Amino acid sequence: MEKKLYLMRHGETLFNQLHKIQGWCDSPLTEKGKDQARKAKQWFEDHQITFDHAYASTLERCTDTLELITDMPYQRIKGLKEMNYGLLEGESDFLAEKDPKKCETYYLQFGGESSNTVKDRMMHTLTDIMEKEDHQCVLAISHGGACFNFLRAIQDPTEELKKGFSNGCIFIYIFKDHQFRLEEVIRP
Repeated sequence: MEKKLYLMRHGETLFNQLHKIQGWCDSPLTEKGKDQARKAKQWFEDHQITFDHAYASTLERCTDTLELITDMPYQRIKGLKEMNYGLLEGESDFLAEKDPKKCETYYLQFGGESSNTVKDRMMHTLTDIMEKEDHQCVLAISHGGACFNFLRAIQDPTEELKKGFSNGCIFIYIFKDHQFRLEEVIRP
């Protein structure tokens, strides 16, 4: 039996707007970010998608995004958090490593995480969620880097990365036979 996971990146935040690295630190949604969440809500309504469960990263930008999309109860989960960028948290994003291969170890020198750790954490967390018997159509709100690393665990992300992972984008995954398959990416 096929299940669906709607994995969404949170709306734009103040740090996104200021081009600051924003891993485990947090900043509020901007008006644009709130609008992105409301547009996602409208998209879900237009497509008559009804969630049986909802999850969000423990970071406020994700819970705020989720609460603008739905008023259903949800669970906050640490496994959906963004990558930890260590001492680069809150710094200008020109210091961020852009090459996905180099990201595997780049942030370790600053006390951050390996992108492989994030990939494994996201895979473990989302597999646990989707293997629950009563989870047929799930909404999960996470982060750009976390969403990218989850996709990297499933397939070569190069083509999707070229199209961008903007704030508010929605990754639609099919979950069947303990495997994820990317069906579509909705870019607002």
